Amino acid sequence: MFAMSKPWSRAIILVDMNAFFASIEQLDFPELSGKPIAVTNGSKGTCIITCSYEARSFGIKTGMRLYHAKTLCPHLIQRPSRPQRYAQISNVIMQALYNITPDLEVFSVDEAFLDVTHCQRLHGSPIEIGQMVKKKILETINIPCSIGISGDKTTAKYAAKLQKPNGFTVIYPWEAKQRLRNVLVTDLCGIAEGIGSFLAQRGIHFCGDMEKLPIGVLAKRFGNLGRRIWYMCQGLDPEPVTTTVNQPKSIGHGKVLPPKSKDKKLIVTYLQYMCEKVAARLRRHNMEAQTFFIGLYTQNKQWIADKIKLAIPSNDGRDIFKLCKYFVRKYWIGEIVRQIQVTALHPKPLQLQLDLFTEFDGRRYTLNKVVDMINNKYGEFSMMPASLMNQSFSPNVIAPSWQPTGHRQSI
Repeated sequence: MFAMSKPWSRAIILVDMNAFFASIEQLDFPELSGKPIAVTNGSKGTCIITCSYEARSFGIKTGMRLYHAKTLCPHLIQRPSRPQRYAQISNVIMQALYNITPDLEVFSVDEAFLDVTHCQRLHGSPIEIGQMVKKKILETINIPCSIGISGDKTTAKYAAKLQKPNGFTVIYPWEAKQRLRNVLVTDLCGIAEGIGSFLAQRGIHFCGDMEKLPIGVLAKRFGNLGRRIWYMCQGLDPEPVTTTVNQPKSIGHGKVLPPKSKDKKLIVTYLQYMCEKVAARLRRHNMEAQTFFIGLYTQNKQWIADKIKLAIPSNDGRDIFKLCKYFVRKYWIGEIVRQIQVTALHPKPLQLQLDLFTEFDGRRYTLNKVVDMINNKYGEFSMMPASLMNQSFSPNVIAPSWQPTGHRQSI
């Protein structure tokens, strides 16, 4: 039996894996331990996805170009990302955390919130539970993490980043308002540059300034988000730990093209690649869509984009690709394209009952099913349209909204 003081009325733990992708590379390849490494999107990637703390000591940061990083640290080791491996390890971590409490929200591939309010009698105080979590992760995968503990999600997340790497920070709920008083509002998760600018124009720079601003001002401008921000800055974030994954509002893929891309064949090929990826994800989740967003981001930092409808909903890459070819003919006039995007809007569960006037193409349905089976077994695009063969595409990355279950599992 735990000897504990009065239970907290609300107790939230934020688990943050330290330099997660880089830590897995060092775990799987012990010869990299203690060395500065940078993870990029494939062996030809030039942008750093993440880096080890050894690399960070040289001033290297996420988002930095590899050539710049190597001027700061000439002996920096580049590692191509392995998203399937990172997702696998994340699944193991989340399952270990779920065994401590089912009130678990997977915030990203390397972060999770745990609401331990209701398991204090079972496991002890929030601090004891936090120590249990840290020990459990280390025993499970032998990778350290940082822990933040408080009475709400925002303060717990802020606490977790104070003592990285391998930190353990507690901000007691009754001390949260005072602890946040001199913290910049933009240091809190969810308050980005736009909202920060709105607050700065009203003299709100630090969390302690928020008391001077009526909650109605934020509510009028930002709705419920504004009300939440008002409470967040005072250590009273009301947002609950969310254990469910909502149906997706969209399923899409985007890609940065090689520099100065203005060859039509190249642009169309990349669009086809995105169409097949979107279609495969729709089929994986037994979904289909009728409206698709197609966009080209030009060198002038402008989007050429439109939402185009199919006659009937589909999850076949060829149907989506027809829309893309139509889009290129109609809108593209030779501009240099930096990025492309293909997104299925408002996907819905696959109609099991066919429309009376819809002719079911059993051959295409069977072909897609076989292609999906082969690609699931041997790797994405093991089987592909002939026009995509011998093309060089960089590997997938893990999206920020990745979830180990539900519709966001896709990489």
